[in-house]
Amino acid sequence: MKQLKLTGIIPATILPMKKDFTIDEDSLENYIKWLLKFRIGGLAINADTGEGPHLYPEERVRVIQIVSEIVKGKVPIISGLFASFTDQAIKLAIQAKEAGADAVLVFPPTAFRGPKATEVVYNYYKAIAEKADIPMVAFQLQEELGGLIFDEETLLKITEIEHVVALKEASFNAKVFVDTKRILDKAPRKISLLTGNDNFILESFILGADGALIGFGTIATDLQVEMFELVKKKEYEKAWEIYERLKPLIDVIFAPPVRDYRARLKEALVMLGVIEHAYVRPPLLPISDEEKRKIKEALKTAGLL
Repeated sequence: MKQLKLTGIIPATILPMKKDFTIDEDSLENYIKWLLKFRIGGLAINADTGEGPHLYPEERVRVIQIVSEIVKGKVPIISGLFASFTDQAIKLAIQAKEAGADAVLVFPPTAFRGPKATEVVYNYYKAIAEKADIPMVAFQLQEELGGLIFDEETLLKITEIEHVVALKEASFNAKVFVDTKRILDKAPRKISLLTGNDNFILESFILGADGALIGFGTIATDLQVEMFELVKKKEYEKAWEIYERLKPLIDVIFAPPVRDYRARLKEALVMLGVIEHAYVRPPLLPISDEEKRKIKEALKTAGLL
């Protein structure tokens, strides 16, 4: 397994689609080239933002191939891994690796839910590591969203696995984030802590995140890179100024119902001229003209439009 250190802003990318809801490969190419203009720490594709759960396995492979051909090793490519059982996860991880992914973001299967899941979680990651031999980003996700908040025993156990190189922390709870960092700080083996908390991005950086793997990272990317770098320099006042510019846009993109954030991000990227269309694959739905108006205003407030 090749060594991989994940830091900085890692956008969880959207997936441009045509009117018939097939992949718009030309628009995807232009979009990825646009993101590569910024000082990003990687690209997360086929994740929730990229409608990964709504794609056929062969479509996810195709997305990896396209992105890999464009990136050419400039930044790591992390592909979302959605599976229901261990053997399926292993096969999908191998497919991702062969298609050009540098790592997989392991979404929690339903078997992770409930108490005393340490052995279940550890065995799942361990099996993928041994059979697929690919770096993994573990995923701590708010339970209401179908995930699991790892207890200390589980977190320390999975950090023992050499292939687990980072944790995406998406509890959307500042206390849980801080508690998680404390646990990782005392682990014998260090892994990167990547915030997935779109509701407190800057605060996550100040609290010690090594970077961010987030859907919001796919827009205003240059500003978030600058914000992260300012925190590293301890220039907090300048970082807060950027965050204040971005906050109205964050609030609009992740307004209820949150499931529409993908369509909102796509509409924003259309307004910026980055992608051609904002189609989302059903059962997801397009947003209203009123929401589009709010997005445009928020883009203007952020100085992006």
